[in-house]
Amino acid sequence: MLQLTGVVDARQMREQYLDRMDIERERGITIKSQAVRLPWVGRDGQDYVLNMIDTPGHVDFTYEVSRSLAACEGAILLVDAAQGIEAQTLANLYLALANDMQIIPVLNKIDLPSAQPEKYANELAKIIGCDPAEVLRVSAKTGEGVTDLLHAIVEQVPSPKGDPSAPARALIFDSVYDVYRGVVTYVRVVDGAIRARDRILMMSTNEVHELLEVGVISPEPTSAAGLVAGEVGYLITGVKDVRQSKVGDTVTISGKPAAHALGGYQEPKPMVFSGLYPMDGSDYPALRDALDKLKLNDAALAYEPETSAALGFGFRCGFLGLLHLEIVRERLSREFNLDLISTAPNVIYRVQMDDGTELIVTNPSEYPTGKVAMVFEPMVRATIISPSEFIGAIMELCQSRRGNLLGMDYLSEERVEMRYELPLAEIAFDFFDSLKSRTRGYASLDYEFTTEKSADLVKVDILLHGDAVDAFSAIVHKDKAYNYGVQMATKLRELIPRQQFEVPIQAAIGARIIARETIRAIRKDVLAKCYGGDITRKRKLLEKQKEGKKRMKMVGKVEVPQEAFIAALATNNGDAKSVKS
Repeated sequence: MLQLTGVVDARQMREQYLDRMDIERERGITIKSQAVRLPWVGRDGQDYVLNMIDTPGHVDFTYEVSRSLAACEGAILLVDAAQGIEAQTLANLYLALANDMQIIPVLNKIDLPSAQPEKYANELAKIIGCDPAEVLRVSAKTGEGVTDLLHAIVEQVPSPKGDPSAPARALIFDSVYDVYRGVVTYVRVVDGAIRARDRILMMSTNEVHELLEVGVISPEPTSAAGLVAGEVGYLITGVKDVRQSKVGDTVTISGKPAAHALGGYQEPKPMVFSGLYPMDGSDYPALRDALDKLKLNDAALAYEPETSAALGFGFRCGFLGLLHLEIVRERLSREFNLDLISTAPNVIYRVQMDDGTELIVTNPSEYPTGKVAMVFEPMVRATIISPSEFIGAIMELCQSRRGNLLGMDYLSEERVEMRYELPLAEIAFDFFDSLKSRTRGYASLDYEFTTEKSADLVKVDILLHGDAVDAFSAIVHKDKAYNYGVQMATKLRELIPRQQFEVPIQAAIGARIIARETIRAIRKDVLAKCYGGDITRKRKLLEKQKEGKKRMKMVGKVEVPQEAFIAALATNNGDAKSVKS
């Protein structure tokens, strides 16, 4: 599309043009939505302007998709002609249908030898209720069928509705931080017009700024005289305070403001929580600034300060999923040069005490010590699409994760859609990896939060020399507590260096010890100088050493090196590096 509409010439063209981040290119996934303006001449000879948003596909970035849908009139449902529709694509399709959008079904990669366009056209037609002949067949690699697709967009997608003479209203759907120019805000103008040098008002914060530049993204930022109703572009005010540009806010002209703000977006609910701590305590202010700037570009990120006895000052961060956590960590490391330790991810629990009080627990250290009546954990409705030969392996995996089968439908003779109710805590670790390995990479997963259910959960503490280390604590199901305790104790025995005295590593539920490992003391050779001679002298030296060790055991502190924390937590958090959309 970029090449056919002429916005990118052959010399500038490269693979994954709209994936601007290095992480996106390396992993082969889209993380950030990218807007682009395309000029096109229709079959009727008229000039049209198409504003397209390229959105991510992974379940952790559904919030990016829902925001983009609120700014659009139609959607292209893009499906691989060799693989068929994936669970995440199906979830995004339902989002688009809920927004009452015009859907254009398209099969891509028809040039592949393994492509089966007829088979998957029938599957798509069955899902969205159209004729298989209406499913367009294209190849982004060769350009075949793309011209027909652009004509179909012009003919099928309705023009934006808006009043050009009404007071200006524009919806902020994204923003980024530029070191030289400050906050760059991306908007979709709904009513009226916004021009350079206008004084604009942010309706949620009542802040007034002077516009330094207005422009369009085509696909590089290009300044323009202004933006009118229906257009998508960017605004630059030179503001450096990142909190003044909020995604979902309405922009209007301060001299002639609009009476009502636009609907905006639903606030995303974090699903997975993890602590982020700088390796060097002096980097704490830098981490806070970095999170502020990242929040501007990633509205789904939530964070608040917290302290840990073991790791010092840091932030408790909320993410939409494990891949989201991994990407945020990677971006903080690459874009802001921060070395970070992240604690094991966990979900939100609601705890009811015997006396009727309720607590929300986002961190194992917040788990109450009194008598607990009930613990409620978040549940999700997971949709798995897979070749039917893997049904047994998927059922076995879901049952081992406390899953409950809700239903199963065959999309075609070879492909099945399975719906499960699962605890979010069971999905948030290595479920995706296990699913991919059991189905040879063919299964796709999507999930949405549904409700809360009571579960038999306990807090497992890890004690070093009798003292609990909050960074290693975890809330787990009672049946898995023993395994977690044994696994953590064994791991720490290998990671923590030997001390001058014996160090017990214990896993405990409340006051009950469920697992133990011991780090043996270093025995200094005090008899090195005693060759030959009287045995009583040697015994006297050894007794003296034993007394010293006993005294040291009473007052000594266990030194846990930073590397041990990193290794224990990294191997514990179900490394998500292999999670791909």
